[in-house]
This record gives sequence, structure tokens and C-alpha cells, in this order.
Amino acid sequence: MSTLFTPHTVRSLTIPNRIWMAAMCQYSAAPEGETVGAPTDWHFAHLAARATGGIGLIITEATAVSPEGRISPYDLGIWNDTQVDAFRRITAFLKTQGTVPGIQLAHAGRKASTERTWVDRGRQIGPDEPYGWQPVGPSAVPFSESSTTPDELDEGQIAEIVRQFADGARRALAAGFEVAEIHGAHGYLIHQFLSPHSNRRTDRYGGSFEGRTRFALEVVEAVRAVWPQELPVFFRISATDWLTENPADDREGWTADDSVRFAKELQARGVDLMDVSTGGIAPDARIESGPGYQVPFAERIRTEAGMPVAAVGLITEPAQAQEIIDSGRADAVLLGRELLRNPYWARQAADRLGGEVAVPVQYHRA
Repeated sequence: MSTLFTPHTVRSLTIPNRIWMAAMCQYSAAPEGETVGAPTDWHFAHLAARATGGIGLIITEATAVSPEGRISPYDLGIWNDTQVDAFRRITAFLKTQGTVPGIQLAHAGRKASTERTWVDRGRQIGPDEPYGWQPVGPSAVPFSESSTTPDELDEGQIAEIVRQFADGARRALAAGFEVAEIHGAHGYLIHQFLSPHSNRRTDRYGGSFEGRTRFALEVVEAVRAVWPQELPVFFRISATDWLTENPADDREGWTADDSVRFAKELQARGVDLMDVSTGGIAPDARIESGPGYQVPFAERIRTEAGMPVAAVGLITEPAQAQEIIDSGRADAVLLGRELLRNPYWARQAADRLGGEVAVPVQYHRA
């Protein structure tokens, strides 16, 4: 049987196969009221369908640790007990299907307060507009010329956000999640601190590699301190900003070399796997995309830092996914849009490659 369908054990948790679902925002939570940020029937149906399709691990969309940390007013949150109660229904169902439930803990930073992607192309909502608020960041540097300039966080506010990540992890555990993934990619707050493109600070949270990684490592330490030792913590990273490594671009950014170096720091603090993506810090970065275009970055981290990784990015074909695992380039594949198109991708891949995934008893005659 292909290694794509073999279990993967992290700490004491065994994930039944190597086909995992990446976090993808649905922009479908209530933007205000008692159920703000809580998952709805849409989220249940969306995630349950992929679980019945045989996915080994499902990671929820970016789930904000505070109201101001949401990407949009319609994002999920994990800052109150109403949200915890609503998540329990989902995590309980995923477990009945043999799927491991994971949560992505997130703060959008300067990219917060945006419209849904299908409304005005996801433009940033001004702080004085309905449902809008003032974004924050490591520096008063906007994402784009049309974006709101964020307020620069002081050290007291940074400490408060670190605490919010820890509180979010505690609530996620109470909600039934078994994997906590810290979102440090795609131009959101942690990534904004990591990258010299967005971090212009001159205090201990800026400047050098050690300064720019300080906030991320404090978040990791805070989450790991409250997350059970027998359960894994993942970290999603943008392995490159696609700036410094582009000869045609003279802007400084986070690089693949930085990611390899950073992976060793994460491992030392109890991170078990790196979810390797790229980009998101600069809207005009020139990204060289294509099938599996981000896999080489995952492979570098796995080879040079000795850290387990999951690969993402235009992985669409079963044979392609199998080659990534069989060749040792990654420990798992994370599918995104392909699972939006086809919730039963894992079942069909198993049929094609001669593997097995869990199938609900109700579907055995299919």
C-alpha cells in the first residue's frame, strides 16, 4: 500500500493517513451578536463532508484569538465559551469518522478588517465603516497603497496578544481539538513580525533575525505551555516572501534560508511539524507557481532542519501526492482548493492507488 495511506504518529496522536485538509476561510460566521465568530451549520456541513470523504486530519480555517484578530467580520473565533460550545459538535462528529480535528490559531494583524473575498474583491473595511475596526501590526506600514495603516503595537499589547493565543489554545482543547496549528504565514500578524518587509521596529521585536522571531517564539512557548504534552503543535509558515530571492526585486523579505534556521528554533520549543506554504506579505510579489510549486521549500526544511513537514500548493493528482510522500519530500500533503472541488478526493485516490481510507458504514454499498 502506498505510504500516502499509512498512519502518521505525532507524540501520542496517530493520524490515520497522510492526506490532510488545509485551513481555508469560509467567511460564514455571524459578524456580531451572541454567536459572533461561532461555527454555523455551514461549517459543520463543510467539514463533515471532508471527514466522510476519508481525510486524516482536518484543520479549521484561520480561527481568531480575538475579535480584532479576524481577517474579516465573518471569520471564526476562539475567544469565548459560546464559540467553544459550537465547535464541540463539529469536533465530536469528525472523531466519529476517524478524522483528527485540528484548529488554526490566528491573528490577522494589518490584514484584518476585510470584506469577504467575493465582495469588493475582499477590500479592507475602514475603521469607521460598519463592521470595520483599526488593524494593528509590528510597524505602521500598510499592506498596500489602498490599505489602512495599522497602529504599531507596543510591548504591552504584544504581551496581551501572546496571552490571547494561549487562551485560544486552552479553549480549543476544551472544544475537542487534538492538533493546534499556529498561523505564522500568508502575511498575517506573526508573519508580519518575521519579515523585514513589514517589520521596521528598532526595539527587541525588530531588526535582527532574533528580534523579528521573538514574538513568534513567545506565542509558540505560550501555546505549548497550555497544550497537552501528548498532543502536537504545528506551525504554518510562508517559507519565502518571494522578494529577496527574486533578482528583479530589490526589497528585503523573509527567505527560505531564514525558514530552515527558524525551524530549528521551533523544534527546540516543542513544535512537532511545519506546514510549509509561501508568500502573502507583499501583494505584488512575483510568485513562480505551478503544480507542487511549494514542495521544494518543504523538502528543504525537512532535509536541512530535520523537521517533519506537510507540503501544500497545487497538489491535485493522487500520483503526485503519492510521489511527494514516497520520495520523502514531506511527511503529509495538505490539500486546499482541490478538496473544495471534491470532498471525496481521498476515497478516489485510494481506489486509484490501491490504498484504504475510512468509509462510513452508510456508504459501503457505494
